[in-house]
Amino acid sequence: MKERNKIFFASDFHLGLKSGTPPLEREKKVVNWLREIAGEAAAIYLVGDIFDFWWEYKLVVPKGFTRFLGTISGLTDNGIPIHFFTGNHDMWIKDYLAKECGVIIHTSPLTTTFNGKRFHIAHGEGLGSRNLPYKILLKIFRNKPLRTLYSFLHPSIGIGIGHRWSLSSRLGKGVRLEYRGEENEDLIRYAESINGTEKIDYFIFGHRHLAMTYKMKEGSEICFLGDWINHSSYAVWDGSGLILKTPGHFI
Repeated sequence: MKERNKIFFASDFHLGLKSGTPPLEREKKVVNWLREIAGEAAAIYLVGDIFDFWWEYKLVVPKGFTRFLGTISGLTDNGIPIHFFTGNHDMWIKDYLAKECGVIIHTSPLTTTFNGKRFHIAHGEGLGSRNLPYKILLKIFRNKPLRTLYSFLHPSIGIGIGHRWSLSSRLGKGVRLEYRGEENEDLIRYAESINGTEKIDYFIFGHRHLAMTYKMKEGSEICFLGDWINHSSYAVWDGSGLILKTPGHFI
């Protein structure tokens, strides 16, 4: 019997996105992966944009995702902690997943320690960015009074608008995101600023849809987790090292 002694990280499933692989096929791949790693997982970190769009009303949540929600509920019921980071596509999650599925919700970056190594984990939207319009847009999306007003919309309208907005993004249009070089990557800039105040061994980021690692001058390592639209990529910490695995491509 395998020992549960590994930490798994994945991001950007974009469940429900009708671009790239069919949504149901992508959900089944994610569920199969979660079941495969369950026997070795001490914890699982889902690092943002797990849903392509999620708006949580007081008595209503989006339709679908039953295989995924049932699987993570089963894993937490069996004692596997699942940490769920909100991303820019699912930042409107409230307490439904925590109460019904037992996950631990994070709405901001987390610094924690595994086996004596310091990890800084974040989805990554807006971090290190110099793009003022984008930062203003994120502030609008996170504004509590505006979120309350949006909740007055009937779910069929509010969720419908959200899905249409998501499809208008570069991801929804099928645009592949490319590495821009260390001088132009916001998250590398952000990691350097964090290293200026505290020593981090590993940075774990989603958001950029890049499946790659980057070694910093200070000795820290950045792991960009990729996505489940173009890659089936994830990272695993085995107690001594962090490995980024890209076992296959969907398209």
